[in-house]
Amino acid sequence: MENKNLDEKIKAYALKNAIAYRGKARVDSVISSLLHECLKREDIKKCSKKICDIVAEINCLPCELQKEEFEKIKNKISTRECREGLPELPGAKKGKVIMRFAPSPSGPYHVGHALTSSLSFLFVKKYGGKFYVRIEDTNPENIYFPAYRMIKEESNWLFNKSAEILIQSDRMEIYYSYAKKLIKKNAAYVCTCPSEEFKKFVERKIPCPCRKLGAKENLERWKKMLDKKGYAEGGAVLRFKSDMKDKNPAMRDFPLARINLTSHPRTKNKYRVWPLMNFSVAVDDIEMKMTHVIRAKEHRDNAERQRRIHKSLGKKSPWVGFLGRIHFKDFELSSSKIRKEIEEKKYSGWDDERLPTIASLKKRGYKPSAFWKFAERIGFSEADKVFDKEEFFKLLDSFNKDFRCE
Repeated sequence: MENKNLDEKIKAYALKNAIAYRGKARVDSVISSLLHECLKREDIKKCSKKICDIVAEINCLPCELQKEEFEKIKNKISTRECREGLPELPGAKKGKVIMRFAPSPSGPYHVGHALTSSLSFLFVKKYGGKFYVRIEDTNPENIYFPAYRMIKEESNWLFNKSAEILIQSDRMEIYYSYAKKLIKKNAAYVCTCPSEEFKKFVERKIPCPCRKLGAKENLERWKKMLDKKGYAEGGAVLRFKSDMKDKNPAMRDFPLARINLTSHPRTKNKYRVWPLMNFSVAVDDIEMKMTHVIRAKEHRDNAERQRRIHKSLGKKSPWVGFLGRIHFKDFELSSSKIRKEIEEKKYSGWDDERLPTIASLKKRGYKPSAFWKFAERIGFSEADKVFDKEEFFKLLDSFNKDFRCE
């Protein structure tokens, strides 16, 4: 295609996208439109700078001028309708899609939680199936007790009371039973090496002495981990028997469970051995028959660890898709920092209108559908997204008014 024609199409699609979204076109949306009409995937890289430059230029124009410019060149592009909803989910079967969102009870939901969780929720809504909210609280040291209630209430609001809500600390015996399964399969062992010493084994790519022990001895060690008169805190760790020569150090006999004597806000001192995230998540995804998982791209190593656990148990792993990070320039999304500032009376509470929490936005009149539409707008992509406060609320306001593609 001639450069002039391509430039005109880029400009036309950028103008169309900007008009649809309150003056702000997005590069990924323009590329998607071009792929449907004239651009080949192999050409994206060499055209990306041109597309970015034209989109930036369009976004600097006043909305009225964008409309005027689009009228002049709208015949240069396809008249296909705007895509409503989500793209196809690989391998999805009608009525059989099972997905989840897994918040930590370190605080209630904020806008980041709402946007990422809505994507999985909408896929389940599209195909039919089951959606879980799984509160991951197996780290007793990082729990804000009121968050349990707030997450439940906000999940019912955000997901239209259709999510099944589970709490991991209610499932400890299930994790213990899977630990024994892995030990019996010689896929896990109890390691008593000091952590600093084990790091040296990892660096040297050699097994620690504990690795050669048989299942019988490891089961005895496991009992000793569970016994209040057994190993002290930090004295033993359940490890997955992977490959100590793996090219990725993160995969070398990674830990599955540890002794943590911190009193848990819900179970107090009932349990002394707590599963680590990769173990509890792998077990829950098996038990809940998870079919698809969408997670942040920085969790690639975790996804691989969980896949290996599944494989060792003879279970099929769910399909995994990765999302880019959503950066909010002017927002503080750290629950611990917000909590501290609430305690210091800087904010009146979690629903203070200055905070980017769901409690605040719900109080201000935003509807769940606004977040669903925003999630669709962001799309399912590994590209990072950046929003400043003004841009975010401009878009959220438009979605809250039940915007539809024309």
